[in-house]
Amino acid sequence: MERWGVHEIELAGPAGGNPFAEVRLAARFRFRHRIVEAGGFYDGDGVYRVRFMPDAVGSWTYTTVSNVPELDGVTGEFTVTPATPGNHGPVRAEGTGFVYADGTPYLPWGTTAYHWTHDLDEERERRTLRTLAASPFNKLRMCVLPTGAMRPPLVPFAGTDPDGLDFTRYDPAFFRHLESRVRDLRDIGVEADIILFHPYDGGLRGIEDMGREADHAYLRYVIARLAAFRNVWWSAANEYDFNKAKTVEDWDDILRTIARLDPYEHLRSIHNGTRMYEVASLYDFTKPWVTHQSIQHWDATPTDAWLRACPKPVVIDEISYEGDLGKRWGNVTGQELVDRFWEGVTRGGYVGHGESLMGHQPRAWVSNGGELFGESPARIAFLRRVVEESPAGSFLRYLGRRQQAHVTVELPDDGAYRVELIDTWNMTISPVDGEHKGRVRVALPGRPYLALRMTKVTS
Repeated sequence: MERWGVHEIELAGPAGGNPFAEVRLAARFRFRHRIVEAGGFYDGDGVYRVRFMPDAVGSWTYTTVSNVPELDGVTGEFTVTPATPGNHGPVRAEGTGFVYADGTPYLPWGTTAYHWTHDLDEERERRTLRTLAASPFNKLRMCVLPTGAMRPPLVPFAGTDPDGLDFTRYDPAFFRHLESRVRDLRDIGVEADIILFHPYDGGLRGIEDMGREADHAYLRYVIARLAAFRNVWWSAANEYDFNKAKTVEDWDDILRTIARLDPYEHLRSIHNGTRMYEVASLYDFTKPWVTHQSIQHWDATPTDAWLRACPKPVVIDEISYEGDLGKRWGNVTGQELVDRFWEGVTRGGYVGHGESLMGHQPRAWVSNGGELFGESPARIAFLRRVVEESPAGSFLRYLGRRQQAHVTVELPDDGAYRVELIDTWNMTISPVDGEHKGRVRVALPGRPYLALRMTKVTS
């Protein structure tokens, strides 16, 4: 198998009682003098599995550890080959940016489709994957748990949905479907930002307040099933502060538990709620168990301040959605969303997309995936190209909504620069004549949403 692929051990064991709670299983994987332990899980019908993501090329061995004799002490070995093209390993935080495990830079261009897997609608899911593959987006936020208003065919827990669920047992069929979609995202180069908890149950199922023991068991099961996929990120919660059953100390405990259970140290964060345009209660991202800042905020201009206060990557995962809902978070224009993208990116952060346009399909993209109909994705793709194709030694200055006739730019005192005028909405790049040094006065066409790119041409 290849480096950063998934090696799976399948074992037969007891099916009686409650195997989810009563059977403990893990495997210790050895490479030379290093040992990595990965948790196992019960997959129903007497089948147990341990999944492992090897990070080194060569010969690995393993030994299982269990409280059940027939699952304990099973040994084996396998050989890991170099990663195939396109497999760069999991994404890591590095300074205020991101990089794949093999050193390849990674820039997140995220979008959100919270419940695209919950209806088991294979045709729509395939359409979602095709849409993503043709889009600029390389990260998708998605939920494990349903909301109170939903009546999906399957839910994560066994029992009768919604009011007869057994939080000590899980539905393997639900998770098989979920992990198949995570695998599909991996295969098209999209990171799966897995949202583990949310505050939208409304007391119907009781999942907002299962208790610490059940929360931990749920985390063990989800992490055992999904952590071996290299494209997984963990979001402890969406809008954590809207869940009144949990305290900040509870969320600290959940994030520490994720860090302890995940042997691969996937990216971890937690997403705040906000009364849009009024207040935002950010989590304290300086805590050591979070790897990056996952923020909901309607304004990208504080990005600089967030980076100064906490030198970890800033990802504004929700900055309002392009749409026409009655909700303030879901009715900005495409032009407004693109403006916020440019503002955040040029300040050193990363910004997430969402679409809540109604009337094109039964549910909007942000809820169920499907297709994108907005004006922003093409402009976000243009921004992505501008950023990724900008030569070394270049920098961007975004001019925003102002419609000035000219702007003065102070260039670094290290050589001559080429200056280009970018129309972020019409997606054009026009050179400003000549090579420039020091203070430069650039004439502008007197319209908003412009940017400048300055590229050094001499030392």
